[in-house]
Amino acid sequence: MGRIVCVVAVLCSWFLVVPARAQQQQAPEDPENEKQFGLWLDQGISTGLSANKSLDVEFYERFDEGATNLFEYFVQGGVGFRLRPWFTLTPIYRYQRFPGNTTNAYENRLLLNLTFSRSRGSWRPILRTLIEGRFPDNRPASGRLRFRPGVDYTLPLRMARPPVLVVNNEFFIVPGYNPFANGGSSYTQNRFQVGVRFPIADSFSVRPYYLLQSVNLPAGWDTNEIFGISLAIKVPRKIK
Repeated sequence: MGRIVCVVAVLCSWFLVVPARAQQQQAPEDPENEKQFGLWLDQGISTGLSANKSLDVEFYERFDEGATNLFEYFVQGGVGFRLRPWFTLTPIYRYQRFPGNTTNAYENRLLLNLTFSRSRGSWRPILRTLIEGRFPDNRPASGRLRFRPGVDYTLPLRMARPPVLVVNNEFFIVPGYNPFANGGSSYTQNRFQVGVRFPIADSFSVRPYYLLQSVNLPAGWDTNEIFGISLAIKVPRKIK
């Protein structure tokens, strides 16, 4: 537990660092911001390393402007530690590319995922917190907090694997310096999402979802609609 506290302390310390040199030119818009209607695809692969530890790798492709423009894709991986039945901690590294973006071509990102969840019958409340350290190719490093409360509800259908309704809302907070254009508030983005997860097999599920991304820009809040498809694959752990 002492190591976990140290990791959290190091990540949070990024938020207190303010670049000594002020930016003279207008800051560019965050390259991850969606434009017009979008299509988001993601594929996650997880395999158990032990009874309370797993290796998780995820791939993401995001299209905007009517789902015709690949504006962002990234891969991330980490090891999840199930420290309690209701608490999982996952340190993650992400490498991200922004095709066609003349200001930011790529970004390295360090994340710490803290997920709290507990099943209550058909309901499963979930709180996911992400602590992010962002390192764009030509912008100063910055930190961000993401809070995503939500709930999973197993639909009361007589099926071997009933579908699960997934609803959540994510709040994006930049408590310190923000190298990207924003509306002057630390509350920079909001994502509301609703979808249904269909367990096709014990090791494979598909989750189509609808998402509203709202971004706080200098001209005001800009909201765009997104349709997404998420695939989840679990690779069984080999027992020696």
